[in-house]
Amino acid sequence: MKLLIRNGFVFDPQNGIDGEKMDIAIQDGRIVESVNPSEAVTIDASNMIVMPGGVDLHSHIAGAKVNAGRLLRPEDHYKDVEIKTSITRSGVGHSIPSTFTTGYRYARMGYTTVFEPATAPLKTLHTHEELNDIPILDKACFPLFGNNWIVMEYLKENRVEECAAYIAWMLNAVKGYAIKIVNPGGVEAWGWGKGIKSLDDQVPYFEITPREIIRGLCKVNKLLNLPHPIHVHCNNLGKPGNYRTTIETMDCISDLATDDKPIIHVTHVQFTGYGGVDWASLASGADKIAKYVNAHRHVTLDLGQIIFTDTTTMTADGPFQYQLYLLTGNKWINSDVEAETGAGVVPMRYRRNNYVHAVMWAIGLELALLVKDPWRVFMTTDHPNGGPFTAYPRVISWLMSREVRRKILAKVPRLARVRTNLSAIDREYTFYEIAIVTRAGTAKILGLKNKGHLGIGADADIAIYNINPNEVDPSKDYKKVRRAFRNAAYTIKDGEIIAKDGEIIKVPNGRTYWSKPEVRADLMDAMKAILVKKFEDYYTVKLENYYIPERCLVQSNPINVKASL
Repeated sequence: MKLLIRNGFVFDPQNGIDGEKMDIAIQDGRIVESVNPSEAVTIDASNMIVMPGGVDLHSHIAGAKVNAGRLLRPEDHYKDVEIKTSITRSGVGHSIPSTFTTGYRYARMGYTTVFEPATAPLKTLHTHEELNDIPILDKACFPLFGNNWIVMEYLKENRVEECAAYIAWMLNAVKGYAIKIVNPGGVEAWGWGKGIKSLDDQVPYFEITPREIIRGLCKVNKLLNLPHPIHVHCNNLGKPGNYRTTIETMDCISDLATDDKPIIHVTHVQFTGYGGVDWASLASGADKIAKYVNAHRHVTLDLGQIIFTDTTTMTADGPFQYQLYLLTGNKWINSDVEAETGAGVVPMRYRRNNYVHAVMWAIGLELALLVKDPWRVFMTTDHPNGGPFTAYPRVISWLMSREVRRKILAKVPRLARVRTNLSAIDREYTFYEIAIVTRAGTAKILGLKNKGHLGIGADADIAIYNINPNEVDPSKDYKKVRRAFRNAAYTIKDGEIIAKDGEIIKVPNGRTYWSKPEVRADLMDAMKAILVKKFEDYYTVKLENYYIPERCLVQSNPINVKASL
């Protein structure tokens, strides 16, 4: 199929294009230099914005904990229904949409790629089954390694190369994309009735610290040459004063950076950016985190912005979810995954008139506005933890308009304004910067070479928004910005129009990316010989039942990487 998008205002930061009026040509699912207009379907994008398709690097959309959340919260769904059409299937969901609804709603906003950031390896077949069900989007998932018994044993003995071989095997076995670390060591310690308060506390029975786990897995990541840095959910999430742990986490691997390339991505930092010493003194620590990030090139962040709404929190950080259950008294679910990790689910409502919630809201925006380089801070709500991904247009308007931020600040508790810095920040994002934090930057840090840009040869994943940047002032007309990003005029996936003015008109399957590291054969053989015995000792499943065949992925897209081993 040939497609020609004409006269749009193009924002393509990877290629340095900042609102130039130009044409985009597409053939066979790729961006090409030109097509014959008489042979192509033409879209008149005059007075509209053209961007690469959105790329979300952290959104909990599939897997065991997501499904547990759906079961826990029927009240989340019944008022929010996705009506069946001749093209689409029915569905439900506000903060935890059903699989089909997830694909449709992302596509309507112009998003074409979304990564699930936390899957217990043992439960990843379930994750892939749900990812298979999500239409349109390209996807991937990050297996959890921060509390894995075998990882901790290898790293305790400083057997980094063997640990790298094990993780290469695991990524291949469960078809995972990158290394995810959640509350390193802390989930395991909690399982023994203990706690982890600092990077140098020891994990019971494993005699290893969070610092050693983070450093070891960072070394593993570098040895395997994986496409994405270690993806870290810090210790002490959700605790007043935890900004210090966040900075300490970023700094503990700073000596491993050898160039300007980031080696750690710290996720949903709003939840780990708190100052103060208790809930009564809670304040923003965003300025201190931003200062560190501005001075160090080895780090990237995403926001975990909260939305004032009802939502569902879910994380592998079981200890945090237990504390949240104690704080709120809400119903909850907790789970342990043998030898690997844990998880919890707790409903949550963020209220504008709640002092703590107002501080949290300000911290996320402060991080986005105080980190100077938009290529190193990305827009997320940590869906659904901070709020549903469908609130992204609202977050975009907050980033682009000082006026709307001040209107909201005027309605939050006075103490929240005093203990945060947002009211003093005048910065407003441009459309170019929005394109970085929602697609170009996220694609780059994920190592997706054909995503997030509109250069020749790129995947023809494109969003067209009905807004004229020469006529609309996002600072004043933030409601127009919000409306435009809520329903893209056109969403194009692999060169095909799949959504138009908020209506889904085509439902293709998306790819599932996974990393396939190539490791020296003798090292892999030695590791596997030991792994058989460890499975016998630690798991209730057999090793031969653990492997997920590639045929279980509807559209498998392995990324071959050559390890330095």
